[in-house]
Amino acid sequence: MNDIAALDASGISKSFGAVRALTDAHLRVAAGEVVALMGANGAGKSTFVKIITGALRPDTGKVMIRGQEAHVGSPAQARRSGLVPVYQEPSLIPDLDVGDNLRLGDTPVAAFQSWTEKLGVPDVRLSDMISDLPLATLRILDLARSLAAEPDVLLLDEMTAALPTDLVERVLKVVRERANAGMGVIYVSHRFTEISELCDRASVLRDGQTVGDLPIEPGVEEKAVELMLGQSLNLSRQRSSEDRKVLGGTPRLSAKDLAAGPKLTDVSFDLYSGEVLGVVALEGQGQDELFDVLSGFQRPTAGQIEVDGSPVNFGHPADAISAGLTIVPGDRSEALLAERSVRENIALPFAAQVRNWGPLRLRKERSRVDYAIDRLQIDTRAKGEVQRLSGGNQQKVTIGRWLAAGVQTLLLFDPTRGIDVRTKRQIYPLARELAENGAAVLFYTSELEEVALACDRAIVIFNGRVVAEIDAADADEQTLMRAAYGLMNAEGTA
Repeated sequence: MNDIAALDASGISKSFGAVRALTDAHLRVAAGEVVALMGANGAGKSTFVKIITGALRPDTGKVMIRGQEAHVGSPAQARRSGLVPVYQEPSLIPDLDVGDNLRLGDTPVAAFQSWTEKLGVPDVRLSDMISDLPLATLRILDLARSLAAEPDVLLLDEMTAALPTDLVERVLKVVRERANAGMGVIYVSHRFTEISELCDRASVLRDGQTVGDLPIEPGVEEKAVELMLGQSLNLSRQRSSEDRKVLGGTPRLSAKDLAAGPKLTDVSFDLYSGEVLGVVALEGQGQDELFDVLSGFQRPTAGQIEVDGSPVNFGHPADAISAGLTIVPGDRSEALLAERSVRENIALPFAAQVRNWGPLRLRKERSRVDYAIDRLQIDTRAKGEVQRLSGGNQQKVTIGRWLAAGVQTLLLFDPTRGIDVRTKRQIYPLARELAENGAAVLFYTSELEEVALACDRAIVIFNGRVVAEIDAADADEQTLMRAAYGLMNAEGTA
């Protein structure tokens, strides 16, 4: 690493009406350096990222790239200045094929294909439609396209969220190699393990201000959380195996030999009221199809679903909801009415009861919505549109909807993807609380450490089948990873 500033953003301030989003924030990244940009939801990270990538103009401050002031009035100008972002949601046009997307961005095809091979998706064809490719593949394609542009500064904004471990490892390896070759990297992530592995330094925002820079060394997690939140990190196991309830009787939800599409081939499990059952799988092992089938978005090609011991058939998501199965999808935009308020979004399930509305019903609805907002500490300052909320608050709205309506079986698909540690610390005990109150919770997570933090036990899916069932007390990351690669039997032993 040398002393040349790949990026130097200083004195950055931004207000939205009376709301002060940033106040004299700064970030310096040397050539060859990887810097983590950290902060709780609402700290100003999104605004800061939008400013340095040209999506927003600052009220004060300037951005320097390689010693030259960059007038980044648009994302295109930022790219021309040498700063290329890769976001959590891919910026590819779904109605076009891969080749057309490359042509739109003047991306060199040979360089792009070289990067896709290095990043672990060599089989993607230029004729493949973007809409037909899984989300994880799209993220890798977006990164490959950005690397093909040979940027001076690469910004990764939660792009590894929900990637399987093998692809995350490839991404980190490639990014580290590019940094060693002189590229500056800004890494926005809530995953401490990735930050510790990849980054040289962490810059922390709180309440719109840069409050500290930390070298990456043992104990950085505690120091970073103290800077972000003013309190220490305590992500201990929520419940030990000795404290678990003895589960029995009729399962709340049973899957028997479920199959769907080419990836979900034979999955069986029982989920009981009062427990949180984790689901672990690498990308493309059938977990997406499993949750689609259970929530009524896809019909199984074989097998049977049972609710409270009775067979059910879902032809539509409304059928699953009627049976008491509600889903919080991995892509929260699929669950939200973006231009509606927090209260309207949380109250959405009550709309199905409109024929029964009256003064008492409306009072009950308001009371339940208020409870969900208070219980999850949802930021309601953006009263007009939920799309103006931070990602963590949007996710809390999707969960709060079912908390307000009452939930029997909650299907959580990677609910902490791309959200900050403070919100994660609210979701883990909430899942536990719902189970303690009699709900059944199915919890897919792409972050292996979450199994021990939130679940009672976990099933591991490999090649569309359950290959292991592991108690949370034994669910360390090494054990889960061995199972996810098919190295354990169904009893959870090597």
